[in-house]
Amino acid sequence: PRLLCVRLSLQPTQSLPVPVQEHGVLRYRNRYRSRTTGPRAMEPAIKLQPGVTKWDIRQKIWDYIEKKNLANFPRPVHHRIPNFKGAAQAAENLPSLREFKNALIVKVNPDKPQEKVRLLVLEARKTLLVPTPRLRKGLFNKIVPPPGAAKEIIRVCSTAQGVKDFSVPVQLDAKVHIDLVVVGSVAVSKNGWRIGKGEGFADLEYAMMVSMGSIDENTVVVTTVHDCQLLDIPEELMDNHDLIVDYILTPTQVITTGCKRSKPQGIIWSKVDLEMMQKIPILKNFYCREKQEGKDVTLKDERCIDEKELQKFSGERMPRKSAKATRLKSDPFEKTGSCDKCEEETECESKAQSNAPSRVTAVYMGNIPPSLRVSELKNILRDHNVAPLRLNWQGAQHRAFLDYKDEITAEAVVTSLAGLSVSGSIIRVELAKHQGDNRFRSQTNARVNRQSLT
Repeated sequence: PRLLCVRLSLQPTQSLPVPVQEHGVLRYRNRYRSRTTGPRAMEPAIKLQPGVTKWDIRQKIWDYIEKKNLANFPRPVHHRIPNFKGAAQAAENLPSLREFKNALIVKVNPDKPQEKVRLLVLEARKTLLVPTPRLRKGLFNKIVPPPGAAKEIIRVCSTAQGVKDFSVPVQLDAKVHIDLVVVGSVAVSKNGWRIGKGEGFADLEYAMMVSMGSIDENTVVVTTVHDCQLLDIPEELMDNHDLIVDYILTPTQVITTGCKRSKPQGIIWSKVDLEMMQKIPILKNFYCREKQEGKDVTLKDERCIDEKELQKFSGERMPRKSAKATRLKSDPFEKTGSCDKCEEETECESKAQSNAPSRVTAVYMGNIPPSLRVSELKNILRDHNVAPLRLNWQGAQHRAFLDYKDEITAEAVVTSLAGLSVSGSIIRVELAKHQGDNRFRSQTNARVNRQSLT
């Protein structure tokens, strides 16, 4: 009777603070008014224009979070998974998911905004796996708190320092089945489309786990974001390597996406280039393993190219020796003990001259913002599917030259990048006026042609 009196005393527009399911969205009514009322609770905070790219979306999210002061350290949030204010509150929605309650092994990304998620996994006495930073030394580590660890030690284990101090590597041939995956995001839609910071690590980690047999179609993917990171992302921006999410947790709601799009089914080697191979050494292990299984491991940039210039493009030093034209076929690696059965293919076919471009055509990009880094430009070019053979970066002069195999390809790139805007600056894109004046390109082409002839 007492409870009945209390309920009758409420105004018609009020309700008790209990979760309510609405169209796949679990909202917490009346806990905070901004959570359930007004257009801001239903409409995206950021509107997207037609023709928007992934890079445009990232830039809008980062700019908005900085402008509205919606993030904690580290700042600025540009080129990061934002450590948004309310990240802990978003994480606290995780234990309410049936999939979390049933999970035994949970993989969580190492970023700061998911620190609370890692803590909840450890407190629930579940096995926590965390990817190694930038995948340099393996795929992931298992976090192992000391026996009988106190609450404070458990909390330390969930931090970046704890991940370093209390982890053991998981071997690639380990029989591990991951029940739940938690990732960070820069932007996400209620349909389950996800956009990361542009480096592709979350997508690649998932693909590697598929290759290991560690996940299957029943593995659930969750992301935690700020409400402002919810956007109406166009589906046409999504590619077959992009990871989609099943649940979105924000400080104010839990969204079941019901996404029917397939998650990555493994490593798509045709999207992997030599630069990625050099940055992520463990890709070599997967490459060799899948080659031995008879799978197609053809890389994105299989072609005859001058080895020295190829290394120059990837930013690594070459030993002092005469550069040789190397055919990058199905195995771009030297034979090492970690991949005994992969045989290096060193010969270049007699048709190399016809495979090498007869006249590399350069595209000029000008009015590049001073804050733009070369790695960011490469991400923009990949988003537009116009990655060049070589990139000559001249950031101090706010320009860059992109080399393509012929004039037809270069003209198509100019058309594709027309009107490109980066950080508020319209990038000038056109065919380079003096194709023969660039010493870097002319010398490279001369060497490739001479070596192909011999």
